[in-house]
Amino acid sequence: MATPIFQHKNILVTGGAGFIGSHLCERLMEDGHHVICIDNFSTGDVSNINALMQNNSFRFIRADVNEAFDLESYPELAPFKIPFQGIQEIYHLACPTAIKKFNDFKVQTLLSNSTGNYHVLELARKFRSKILFTSSSVVYGARQSKEPQVKEEEIGTVNQLSPRACYDEGKRFAETMFQTYKDVHGIETRIARVFRTYGPRMPLFDGHLIPDFVLDALDGKDLVLYGGKDFKTSLCYVTDVIDGLIRLMNTPTDPGPVNLGSDVDLSLETVAKQIVSMTDSTSNIVPGDDLLFLSELALPHIEKMKNLGWFPLVRLEDGLRQTIAYTKANKLLLRTL
Repeated sequence: MATPIFQHKNILVTGGAGFIGSHLCERLMEDGHHVICIDNFSTGDVSNINALMQNNSFRFIRADVNEAFDLESYPELAPFKIPFQGIQEIYHLACPTAIKKFNDFKVQTLLSNSTGNYHVLELARKFRSKILFTSSSVVYGARQSKEPQVKEEEIGTVNQLSPRACYDEGKRFAETMFQTYKDVHGIETRIARVFRTYGPRMPLFDGHLIPDFVLDALDGKDLVLYGGKDFKTSLCYVTDVIDGLIRLMNTPTDPGPVNLGSDVDLSLETVAKQIVSMTDSTSNIVPGDDLLFLSELALPHIEKMKNLGWFPLVRLEDGLRQTIAYTKANKLLLRTL
């Protein structure tokens, strides 16, 4: 029987009310698809998807992927004709990413990287959906001083008993789950190892580097360098990451895990100074304590994504300008969330 061709794809985005997830939902709708967003608001926020709720091509389901769910049981999804059309693609982003509240979500993180994956992979098996998993740069372990860049074939070292292992080792195990389902059940999988990303809609007051810098600069408060003055990182603007995820999903053959991020090494102090300058702030820049979930990670070697036609296009200055504009426009609202 020939595969039916529909005017619109049905696409599921788990964690779709989060920072990256909400931008992904928005882009997929712009591309003309039906988008189903699942989130439980553990670290996502309804404000990220408010503007999408009025669109007939968007449906939101409040659910936890760590618990079994059946998309065909939700009456609000009837217009998408799931029993007939099914789900063509799944972007699996759901996993808590709180920094300062990391300890509050440790068990949920553990389950997201195991039970949650199982439920979503079973859904992909049922509908024969192509499924993309957003893994993380943490699978490589800590940055190495001799060679900060990592290629996808390198095997990282992660302490499976560390206080943050539920996330770091969890992401490694999650990749194993996706590869196993591909091997055993023949489903099409894609794995994106996402490096540090910034832009509008990042959570505030949780140790995320850029949004807290911007808000404190606007308020004339000290910009706190968690991790110290020598902390280095790469930063990729969110629209570049979204473009990379969609490009990876649309590849005709699985290239294996790919690094998705900027390969430009940045001093955190330099970024803070740039934000102070761009906001005409009088803020000081001061060192802060180390945070468990905030560590100096490797830089991505991105040749595989370049071979897929992808390269980060948004300059840091332009990305910061967009983030500052968003924060200024929503500052009063953001303060009350």
